[in-house]
Amino acid sequence: MAQNNRIVVPGAKNAMEQFKMEAASEVGVNLNKGYNGDLTSRQAGSIGGQMVKKMIERYENDLSAK
Repeated sequence: MAQNNRIVVPGAKNAMEQFKMEAASEVGVNLNKGYNGDLTSRQAGSIGGQMVKKMIERYENDLSAK
């Protein structure tokens, strides 16, 4: 399966990096700017899971505000 990690909205890269750093901090994983290939699969999955959780919460909040 091909993976597509390109940013769709121009200029969103910095915001996504900040979002990733916040999610990592919330799950107790220390990220460095740049290369983080030394993370375990568990750590990387925790960060991704936290990001998805926060995105769903924001979407639900947006829906309930309408």
